[in-house]
Amino acid sequence: MVRELKKILVDHIHDQKLKQYAAIYLNGRLIDIGCGTKVYRNLLAPYVDEHLGLDHEETIHDKSNIDIFGSAYKIPVADESFDSAVCTAVLEHLEEPEQALRECHRILKPGGVAIYSVPFIWHLHEEPRDFYRYSKYGLEYLFGKVGFEILDIQALSGFWVTFGQLFVYNLYRLNRGPLRWFRIIDAIGLLIQGFAYILDHIDKSERWTWMYMVVAKKPDVS
Repeated sequence: MVRELKKILVDHIHDQKLKQYAAIYLNGRLIDIGCGTKVYRNLLAPYVDEHLGLDHEETIHDKSNIDIFGSAYKIPVADESFDSAVCTAVLEHLEEPEQALRECHRILKPGGVAIYSVPFIWHLHEEPRDFYRYSKYGLEYLFGKVGFEILDIQALSGFWVTFGQLFVYNLYRLNRGPLRWFRIIDAIGLLIQGFAYILDHIDKSERWTWMYMVVAKKPDVS
């Protein structure tokens, strides 16, 4: 799994938490909503029998790993087709997040589990398709409104990781000319991320998190 040096810290934290949740909650037939290049295929392989990626025809990513072409609002499969779902850093790019959650709820079997990662404090990205940021209270409201039972919501960082990572992103605006040739910004960025990781373990104020991870279950049929 190739990761950019400027965000190796948040990628590591995100993927470790996703792996931890996957080992507990994912199984059977999995749909990866907004899969892009399906970067989590190898990470999730030990926990599921089948990993199907969904993305739209106009995606900016390589399409070779997409198994189902559609949108988060209209997934061309029957009701209750999947045991599990993942959707990582996609919800902020959807104009109608409630509609997308309802569609995920539709295609999951009763008892099926979905894992979402959703930003809270983050810079604009993939513009102009960047619409929302979510607090944990907003996430509880949205998921509950469409019928999900929330099993867990975890803040993935405190202030230091969020601040450090955003500082590194800002620093990379200067990554050109000699600074780029001699990898100076890369070195400084890795150093800042390392310090941020250590400080976050000493003082983790979760109200400053860059991202939440949500584990939500479609209730069993009573």
